[in-house]
Amino acid sequence: MTNKITIIDYGMGNLYSVCNAVAAVGGEPEVTSDKDVIAAAEKIILPGVGAFGDCMANLHKSGLIPVIMDALHSGKPFLGICLGMQVLFEGSEEAPGVQGLGFFKGQVKYLTTVCKIPHMGWNKLALRSFSPLMQNADGEYVYFVHSFHCVPQDKSLITAVCDYGMEVTASVGKDNVQAFQFHPEKSSRVGMNLLRAFKEWQP
Repeated sequence: MTNKITIIDYGMGNLYSVCNAVAAVGGEPEVTSDKDVIAAAEKIILPGVGAFGDCMANLHKSGLIPVIMDALHSGKPFLGICLGMQVLFEGSEEAPGVQGLGFFKGQVKYLTTVCKIPHMGWNKLALRSFSPLMQNADGEYVYFVHSFHCVPQDKSLITAVCDYGMEVTASVGKDNVQAFQFHPEKSSRVGMNLLRAFKEWQP
């Protein structure tokens, strides 16, 4: 097992920041849109910034959905970040009628809070269920930029939440697939620790 981490490029990710953060914790980042490289990857990050509908359109156009679905079901460590977490669900209020990857049952819903939208800035994590990546993250602050959050059918998928005038899903996970709504690459020491945990994780 090497420290190589494959970062999927489908035209929607904050690739430079994620790549630098992975390298900073001793990983060997490999940014690619090549199906064969992704299929052979040991560990995968699906990043994403922007709109749900555009993201799914780009994934369809790239032809990467089958290889991503294979990776999700393969048992390999897989990390979704921000929009890369949201598209793991069935759909989003941001893009009615657009199907997500549907790996997790549930929907992405608009933040209904008296607080300012988008939710932008640092917020405190409260752990809800076990995550192999977040064991030391309870009470830590991480950086968010989003207007929607994931609402799983199975609430046990929620590994951490934060308070933003409502309970916001901060992270989800099951088995080899973990995902963060926040940006670990922008979350200073805490984010680096989470990415280091992903690099070292052996499901």
